[in-house]
Amino acid sequence: MHPQQKATRELTKLHNRRLVFTTIYNARQISRAEIARLTDLTPTTVSNVVSELVEKRLVIEDGIGALPRGKPPAMLRVNKDVYHMLCLDLAKASFQGALVNLRGEIVCQRSIHLGGRTGDAALAVAFDLIDTLLPLASSPILGIAVGAPGIIDPDKGIVLRAVNFEWYDLPLRQMLQERYHVPVYIANASHAAVLAEYTFGRRRNIPDLVVVKVGYDVGAGIILNGELFLGHRFGAGEIGHMVLVENGERCMCGNFGCLETVASSRAIVKRARAIARDNPASPLNMFAPSPADLDIRAVLHAYEVGEPALHPVVAEVGHYLGVAIANLVSVLSVPYVLIAGSVSNFGQSLLDAIVKEVYTRSLARTVSQTTVEIASLGAEIVLLGAAGLLLRHEMGVV
Repeated sequence: MHPQQKATRELTKLHNRRLVFTTIYNARQISRAEIARLTDLTPTTVSNVVSELVEKRLVIEDGIGALPRGKPPAMLRVNKDVYHMLCLDLAKASFQGALVNLRGEIVCQRSIHLGGRTGDAALAVAFDLIDTLLPLASSPILGIAVGAPGIIDPDKGIVLRAVNFEWYDLPLRQMLQERYHVPVYIANASHAAVLAEYTFGRRRNIPDLVVVKVGYDVGAGIILNGELFLGHRFGAGEIGHMVLVENGERCMCGNFGCLETVASSRAIVKRARAIARDNPASPLNMFAPSPADLDIRAVLHAYEVGEPALHPVVAEVGHYLGVAIANLVSVLSVPYVLIAGSVSNFGQSLLDAIVKEVYTRSLARTVSQTTVEIASLGAEIVLLGAAGLLLRHEMGVV
């Protein structure tokens, strides 16, 4: 047989296997006959593929379906714990890691505070986190996936530029593969966030979707036509370094007045510390030993108990985020923009300020067809996006 024929046959088998697995995955519970109907594969092909998936324990038979007449079919579902995925979120002041099953359920989770470490010291924290999680896995590890800050080359697994951690041209995938000997995938944290919502969230499988992640840094993840949009040189969505404030504060990237200088958790904490120093009676001082010890969690607690000085801060953050999102809506015309990250926990007041600015600055017809809302997956969104990355690449789930 000609080698090309063999290659084509193997590719066809792989395609069919991934198609059937994805169909079962998305349906949650389904019969062989329904798989054949949805995929246009022959019943024989479906039966052969399902037998292979069952043999590998990726799929299990789960109960009997109901039919008006005839033999009731055996129902199939994904064996969610046949593998666990080791997922990292390296875009926070505390690095987070989790073991996640194939359904996006977190099996266990750990975090290590960075304490301001950067460069090789920050990288060592990531290794420590993996070393802590691996012994806790009760199933084989499908792979390691990482949501990292900065501009990432996902094809080569290189962190090209993450200024907050002083990582430049860091071959992270190669380092992890050589150390742990499993498949490794790297994505920008905001790109991971949108993949999480697309795979597991309330707006699951919406083909055009934007997630704006606002935390230690600010970025947007974009899915168009069901595919992650990376842009030229992988820089799509780097809105955190969009200059919005004339003669503004110097950003870590070297420019002045970037969105991150006014809307990131770092910017909010900086302003909160000044409020706490100037007013010893401020509720902010209830949640930290000193103003210098305040973090975004403490600021959120103070906001929840009614610190009035934080209201204009949140309104201003919403204003600048709204300006950036209005530009995204005008260019992309997507149906949903979701706000994620620690700053999204300011909730409805923040969302109202964002939406007001978006409606003020966007073409009425365009913005009337766009819903801006808080993302559904909370603090684990990047971890779950990393899981989605592994599902997509290793299992073919789309």
